[in-house]
Amino acid sequence: MSHTKKTQLPQHSLLHDYVQQGDFMDCYACATDLSVDQAAARAMEFPGWAKGLLRLRNILVAPLGLRSEFPEGEKIGPFPIDQRTENEIILGLDDSHLNFRISILKDGTQAYCATWVHRNNWLGRAYLALIMPFHVLIVRNAVSQIWRPDTK
Repeated sequence: MSHTKKTQLPQHSLLHDYVQQGDFMDCYACATDLSVDQAAARAMEFPGWAKGLLRLRNILVAPLGLRSEFPEGEKIGPFPIDQRTENEIILGLDDSHLNFRISILKDGTQAYCATWVHRNNWLGRAYLALIMPFHVLIVRNAVSQIWRPDTK
């Protein structure tokens, strides 16, 4: 995963429109020749271990009344598309404990994968703290999938 780097999301990203004081946002980038659609598709191809973590998450949060399934509609991977431009796709939704969006932005030869989270209450703060180590692993893996050369 040495081809990924933690960085700042370019200021022209639509994701900045969501950010409020105190929100969480991180961003990783890599070089790529892929289009934004190809990059998003690869980033959301979670490996088996990440899919397993998402299944476990869904089981654990069900008694708390949190979403365990996402609404119908256009999706990339498990996440619904919120916005789309020629160079950026925003995925995500709002829930009772937190709102989140994922940006896949193609800017020149760089692809950026950024996550924004607005915690709505104490449960959102606790949830984000609990999943943070897994979040970093999953996002770094997603960006490394964007970078990987075609094997075909």
